Amino acid sequence: MRELTPRIALELIAHEGIVTEAYKDSVGVWTWSVGITDASGHRVFPRYRDKPQPLEHCIGVYLWLLREKYLPPVLAAFGPHDPTEAELGAALSFHWNTGAIARASWIGRFVKGDVEGARRSMLDWARPASLLPRRRKEQTLFFDGRWSEDGTALVYGVAKPSYRPSGGKRVEVRTLVEGLFANKPAPVPVVEEKKTWFDRLFE
Repeated sequence: MRELTPRIALELIAHEGIVTEAYKDSVGVWTWSVGITDASGHRVFPRYRDKPQPLEHCIGVYLWLLREKYLPPVLAAFGPHDPTEAELGAALSFHWNTGAIARASWIGRFVKGDVEGARRSMLDWARPASLLPRRRKEQTLFFDGRWSEDGTALVYGVAKPSYRPSGGKRVEVRTLVEGLFANKPAPVPVVEEKKTWFDRLFE
């Protein structure tokens, strides 16, 4: 498995939640959507300050970044190993959260066949302690194939003037995510040319 899937995208959303307008994270960095900051290459501030966006746009930008910026280094870290969907999903979640897939020792150990060593060392990235539940979910997905997503997301508004997320509501997003994956350019309609009396002379 070397492609992004709806299930992988939903797993990350389940960890992150969605905030529809720009907010300040725990260290004051302007953030938006599924944990997106200016460091991603997509400008968040001031673009989304006081400007809530539809879920379709929030998730669409997230999927674009996941494919274009985060998937390639994760695939490179696997080297010749062809990951399962669960392995790819867990590794992408880890990289989305840490940006450290290229220097994380656990993935190198896994590729070399040290599965138990990889399992243990993944939890070395559980600092601060608040990250431990997420690392454990990624660990369980990667090594045991157990997913935690249920097709929903906590969608937050923003409290002001603090610009902190507030009032999370659980929303079904599976249909939207699967629809964005299935969305293909509409076929160009075939317009039947109207024949003139002159054309009919040669039928």
